[in-house]
Amino acid sequence: MAKLWAVVRREYLERVRSRWFLIATIFGPVLFGALLFLPSILTARDRAKGPEDLSRIVILDATSTALGERVASALGGGLGGGTSQARLERVVPASLAAAEEQATTLVLADSVRGYLVLDSATLAGRSARYAGTNTTAMLEMSALERSVQRQVQLMRMEAAGLDAATSDQITGVSITVTTERLSERGRRDGNAFAGLMFGIGVAMLMYMTIFIYGLNVMRGVLEEKQSRVAEVVLASISPSRLLVGKVIGVGSVGLTQILIWVSVGWIMYSVRERVLSRFDAGGLPFAMPDIGLAGGVVILLFFVFGFLFYAGLFAAVGATVNSEQEAQQAQMPVVLLLLLSVMFLQNILMQPDGAIAVALSLLPFSAPIVMPMRMSMTDVPALHLAGALASVITASIFATWLASRIYRVGLLMYGKRPTVRELAKWVTRR
Repeated sequence: MAKLWAVVRREYLERVRSRWFLIATIFGPVLFGALLFLPSILTARDRAKGPEDLSRIVILDATSTALGERVASALGGGLGGGTSQARLERVVPASLAAAEEQATTLVLADSVRGYLVLDSATLAGRSARYAGTNTTAMLEMSALERSVQRQVQLMRMEAAGLDAATSDQITGVSITVTTERLSERGRRDGNAFAGLMFGIGVAMLMYMTIFIYGLNVMRGVLEEKQSRVAEVVLASISPSRLLVGKVIGVGSVGLTQILIWVSVGWIMYSVRERVLSRFDAGGLPFAMPDIGLAGGVVILLFFVFGFLFYAGLFAAVGATVNSEQEAQQAQMPVVLLLLLSVMFLQNILMQPDGAIAVALSLLPFSAPIVMPMRMSMTDVPALHLAGALASVITASIFATWLASRIYRVGLLMYGKRPTVRELAKWVTRR
């Protein structure tokens, strides 16, 4: 046991003390903080500036009505925070193409940001056309669309006999639907989008950690094999203990990094409202899923045994190859097995209780990633959790045993890569 922990300690300290571990550990919280704070702060700054540039457009009104004038006024007073800068040009449908060419020239000369075309399709409530340099600014395009839609609605209501004040009161109604999740543990507030993003974050964190540190196990085995260090080490410790020590040591590095990220992320989340209030930024209400302590322990178990499963497979790959080029080819089956968990990410997010999500959350190669994601989005039956955890534990034990059988022979084998038949002999050899 002392020799096993000596291997664990060496693998752990060697990686924790590296410069890349420090860089990755710092980069994680920095990236999370940027995603947590920057969008709300930048949105607040844009709102504080006001969309006055949105009214710096040409409105080509081919409706023979007052729609263009009303939209221009709305873009100034309602959205621009002052006098409208929109240029209104009333045109007939026959001269609309020529007017668009002139407006395009103004846009290219940076005199205006774009031009808006209002025609019979707009009056019919179907569409309006906009061309400009700011079409990728989603906030501005959404405001422009709302403005045109509201003015068309007002004109229709007034044509139906409603006075302007009543029409404005009706179209000004804005309803926000709040969500509340019901479960066996009671009623819980929650934002669906926030829960969705949290589920994606959990899945990608598990995927990246298992993939990166699984590759570290494979490269560590390959380096020992190439440098012939294994020949010396195996004189004092059995191959199976050496493999287990390497997997535990590298896995502990990944677990340490995750715990640091989660701890720092929780601190950032706790102070989020206070920080955003200093910038007058509200942002999206973000409700952390109510997983609880037991759920957190279950997610941790999925990571530990999921890592053991894939680390064993990567270690077996490292023991069968002789170079980095061979390793890149031999690792593809394991990588594809891991990628299968995220290939159906969209289906799982859309239907976390669907057949695909349930099946992938029970299979041992995808459960470490899919099941924690489902847990953050919906109430998973206890039977599913128990079945998924049992399958992952069983698969990790089998993968470790299989890897140790290949590892004990492959670590001292040099030359050509073994065939499938030779690998079977390595596994069955006593």
